[in-house]
Amino acid sequence: MFSGLIVYSGVVDSNEPLPGGGRTLVIDANNARGERTQLGDSIAVNGVCLTVRAMHHDRLTFDVVPETIARSTLGLLCARDGVNVEYSLRMGDRMGGHFVYGHVDATAKVLARTPEGQGERMRIERPTALAPMIAEKAFIAVDGVSLTVAAVGDDWFELALIPETLQRTTLGARLAGSAVNLEIDPLARYAFAAQRK
Repeated sequence: MFSGLIVYSGVVDSNEPLPGGGRTLVIDANNARGERTQLGDSIAVNGVCLTVRAMHHDRLTFDVVPETIARSTLGLLCARDGVNVEYSLRMGDRMGGHFVYGHVDATAKVLARTPEGQGERMRIERPTALAPMIAEKAFIAVDGVSLTVAAVGDDWFELALIPETLQRTTLGARLAGSAVNLEIDPLARYAFAAQRK
């Protein structure tokens, strides 16, 4: 379980394909030792919950299975790419974002970025399957970052990004045309599922 509040970043060391469609992802993660990371821990990388398979100091190795590659942007990562890193919540941690599972629902393209005040508006395509669960003022996790939906159109939604988010996360580098991971708010998911019964 995660909060979507990104405190740490990381850099991809390697992302090697494996026979059968999986990959081995190695990242240099800020403060892995300080967070007392252990083998088997869950860590969100760009919003995707992964399990630590091996570690050496702050260098962490993960197995990325075909299902994860199909639903996320992790297969597109290259050496030296920056990533958002979030260590799992502990009992007693502050909950300032929203509950994020690290179970990415889909990827989507950034359609546009425009300056707004001291921040920016980011417009992202709204996948048809997720459209009923993406509503104005609802939560959404984009590349693992907990955000509030600022506006919604037929096939897009917008985020109002503050300078802190642009500086601290990879969203500051996501130009129009780049892909991002989306995870809808778990409450929206369960409400939608209940409504369909």
